[in-house]
Amino acid sequence: MTGDLRELYEEVILEHNRHPRHFPENPPGSNHHAHGFNPLCDDEIAVHLKVADGYIAEAGFEGAGCAVAMASASMMTEAIQGKTLVEVDRLFDRVHAMLAEDGPADAVGKLKVLSGVREFPMRVKCATLAWHTLRAALDNRSETVTTEEAVAACPQPEPRTMP
Repeated sequence: MTGDLRELYEEVILEHNRHPRHFPENPPGSNHHAHGFNPLCDDEIAVHLKVADGYIAEAGFEGAGCAVAMASASMMTEAIQGKTLVEVDRLFDRVHAMLAEDGPADAVGKLKVLSGVREFPMRVKCATLAWHTLRAALDNRSETVTTEEAVAACPQPEPRTMP
């Protein structure tokens, strides 16, 4: 990672940790919820979504965790709000590939700064927790998502289609 990208990574992570977006929020009328837990760092996040007409009308999260987990959840809620379910699935795949599989960072827009997490392998699970919790919320899964299961298994859901 170049010095400029590393500085941006650190700056963005700290800013989103200090002032998380859509936190603590459970949007009125939210109809998709999930709980996630990272046993390695004790990060705990609940994702709340209002899904309407095939898109994310509103997104929010609550919980507590390390700076990387909180920043990732904050950036995620900003990135998915207003997107279709298909777009969110594609974004999940690209972010997961970038963080957990050393995939390209250019395909995720502003979320590219999260690629800095790859330099700290133990923090990858912190960064992916919110994203796996998002997927569980969209799939209406009631069990708690853990990073141990999410990163190891990473189940691929059926592709979503617009209603």
